[in-house]
Amino acid sequence: MDIRYPIPADTVRTTITVANSRFIGTAGHTPSVEAARAFIAAIRAELPDATHHCHAFLVGYGACVTAGLSDDGEPAGTAGRPILAVLRGADLGDVTVVVTRYFGGTLLGTGGLVRAYGEAVRAVLDALPRGERVDLRPMVAQVSYGAYAAARRVLEDVGATIDTEEFGAAVRLLASVPVDVYTQTTVALAEATAGQAVIE
Repeated sequence: MDIRYPIPADTVRTTITVANSRFIGTAGHTPSVEAARAFIAAIRAELPDATHHCHAFLVGYGACVTAGLSDDGEPAGTAGRPILAVLRGADLGDVTVVVTRYFGGTLLGTGGLVRAYGEAVRAVLDALPRGERVDLRPMVAQVSYGAYAAARRVLEDVGATIDTEEFGAAVRLLASVPVDVYTQTTVALAEATAGQAVIE
């Protein structure tokens, strides 16, 4: 599995109207199948009077993906499949889209439904801010007070998060470092502190 890949940075909702039916698209970050199911259940609970809650999700990214979909009572293949097709083309991982439909009294036919659900997904994905999933590995580095500023700079430059700083006889930095730059971070710390940094 890729160590870094694009994911939703927030949950967003958009609405389109097709022949008096409202299609409400909700998209959000779901890092597991359980999270995807919980996301879908939360929208069902929030909009209980809707006619349908059709959805698709992708957990993982690239070749390593678990996908799911549901037509939720719409004619087979008219909702879940088009939602998943648009989602697969969006270059996103760990994402769920639910398209909630309030029936407006006009039958759209199978082609009309496929188009409407596809448009609803495109609309919500256009509004969706993106972030990045990064695998992190904990690192504990002990440095002298003189090397503290240089060590902090190295960790910040590689995108690490400094979780805790302990000031004793030396400074102990507990950080979360992106896995793909872990080794180069240990080398950079050694160089920046003239070999004084101790990685525990």
